Amino acid sequence: MSDFTLNKDQAPELPLPEDQPRGVIISPDTRRGQRIPPGQSRTLKWPVLDAGGPPQISLAQWRLDIGGLVERPASLNWDQFSQLPRSRVFSDFHCVTRWSRLGNLWEGVSTQDLLPVVGTLDSRVRYVLVYGCDSGWSTNLPLNHFLAEDSLIAMHHDGQPLSLEHGGPARLIVPRLYAWKSAKWIRAIEFLEFDRAGFWERNGYHMKGDPWTEERFGF
Repeated sequence: MSDFTLNKDQAPELPLPEDQPRGVIISPDTRRGQRIPPGQSRTLKWPVLDAGGPPQISLAQWRLDIGGLVERPASLNWDQFSQLPRSRVFSDFHCVTRWSRLGNLWEGVSTQDLLPVVGTLDSRVRYVLVYGCDSGWSTNLPLNHFLAEDSLIAMHHDGQPLSLEHGGPARLIVPRLYAWKSAKWIRAIEFLEFDRAGFWERNGYHMKGDPWTEERFGF
């Protein structure tokens, strides 16, 4: 796993939900009296971690495939994806390696706004498997976390386009789980009846990944 830091330093003052612009979705965890989960420490930086370095991504060739137990599987190019409704989410970001970056403002497509593209989900759907562009990387999620109000496919972070190193042009953000569940360089979403381990889950990480109960590892 590579680890380096780009210049995304925060000021020491804690960003607060009540200071966010009108219309921003506020992640519930940012309203906690204690916003740092057990075993975590706040960082003012935004470290970069990945399994093998960022892939080369061309917007002309970029696609988001959505399939599995859906009424009509879809494959969106960048222009089609960019035309979907936009949402902004204020949330904290907790890495399983024990750092937390508090008060991020994301902009992108709500995961809920993907549903009209594929129609009705099969009643059996309980889980989602998300795939990245980086060498077959994937991660699994419970459906309720994937479709939470504060989950989105982010294209901007703190007012700037998401950089390649941080998962640009588009990455999943699921604020209520550890950050490895927020797949970088997203390329596909599969709706499933049964849970299926992704890359890190097959290598010992937890199948769910709740930071507040320290679900770091699966053993």
